[in-house]
Amino acid sequence: MALHSCIFFIFFLLLKFSTTCFYARSLTEPIKGGFSVELIHRDSPKSPFYNPTKTLFQKLNTSFHRTLDRVNHFYEKPKATKNTPQSVIISNQGEYLVKYSIGTPPFELMGIADTGSDLIWSQCKPCEQCYNQTSPLFDPSKSKTYEPVSCYSTVCQTLGQTYCLSDAQPNCQYTISYGDGSHSQGNLAFDTLTLGSNTDSSVAFPSIPVGCGVNNAGTFDSEGSGIVGLGGGHVSLVSQIGPSIDFKFSYCLVPLFHPKSSSKLNFGENAVVGGPGTVSTPIIPGSVDTFYYLRLEGMSVGSKRIEFVDDSLSDDEKGNIIIDSGTTLTILPEKFYAKLESEVAANINLERVNITDQILSLCYNSGGHNAVEAPPIVAHFSGADVVLDSLNTFVSVSDDVLCFAFAPVATGSIFGNLAQMNYLVGYDLLRKTVSFKPTDCTKM
Repeated sequence: MALHSCIFFIFFLLLKFSTTCFYARSLTEPIKGGFSVELIHRDSPKSPFYNPTKTLFQKLNTSFHRTLDRVNHFYEKPKATKNTPQSVIISNQGEYLVKYSIGTPPFELMGIADTGSDLIWSQCKPCEQCYNQTSPLFDPSKSKTYEPVSCYSTVCQTLGQTYCLSDAQPNCQYTISYGDGSHSQGNLAFDTLTLGSNTDSSVAFPSIPVGCGVNNAGTFDSEGSGIVGLGGGHVSLVSQIGPSIDFKFSYCLVPLFHPKSSSKLNFGENAVVGGPGTVSTPIIPGSVDTFYYLRLEGMSVGSKRIEFVDDSLSDDEKGNIIIDSGTTLTILPEKFYAKLESEVAANINLERVNITDQILSLCYNSGGHNAVEAPPIVAHFSGADVVLDSLNTFVSVSDDVLCFAFAPVATGSIFGNLAQMNYLVGYDLLRKTVSFKPTDCTKM
């Protein structure tokens, strides 16, 4: 997704695989009807990160702190050196996991799905120095379709985080360094990547660039095996399989920790977002191709509109907020946030409380209820008004306390995943738009 001292998404992706059927697809052959996979939040019982000893509120508090780390990933200026360039990836702080396979025969892996990064990489054998991983490592020598990428190839040069050992060893090497000291280093290769679908079949995509990490260390969790990049850069999964999915993907995030429903990630025809209630806003070119920048013009609380201001942006920066499924909270510049919080507080008649161990400042005694009567907040994106109800704007932090799910930072803005819940959110990378449609995601 993009890795620094932090993050991304409040969430994680899990692909539901079936061995009933297996189809190999050309990257230029559209997949009729598209396909969908299951999204699993990192704190779900289905996730390998699940910790049954933690309460729901402890898990939420941890995700809030990941949000602040995520801001550093998106907005902190990289301190790269010639030999160890900074990447734009998050190590293990995203909110969703994706199950996928690499190689022929397919070798199943579990990685963090990150809309804030591009490269797909996993730990591989033989590992010179690897973090402790509980699941088996991918062995490229056992894959019939594993093919090292040449140093002189377009893919190697496009990634921008690569080098060659010598003319005698012309295979492309990648090095990714992260703001928190974590890193991954290894070989860039082409191999077959397989995704499961909701049609009881698996879809294989040949010759996908993947990083085979043989020197990895830092803050990675032992249950994960790498990153699945879903960003907008040239080597990301959605860019590489783009012709097969018409460069479209979408997701629908169910309310937090819903016991019986899973979120969905859709590709191709399944990812089309349209019909009554749909609004669309342009994806704005930004300083980093990986990130999905939008333009936020303002927010309304009830009938009161507050125009967006961010003194850290220059006049020529049209995209002023990043939409990210891996960040839990919505992050806003301090000056704008202060005006928004003041207006929200003026419209709520509940006892306000101070929570010293929380990063959220606007909290209320809920009397044991998990909802608050609050006016709708409208996010006014360019050409698209997205209405946020209390499900999107308030979150329980204890049995009797609800807090405003927005937070201020000195620099940067992120439209987080709490704000996106119960919306079908579609990315059309050909039309360069993001679309929103109010949807009961538990019924998808």
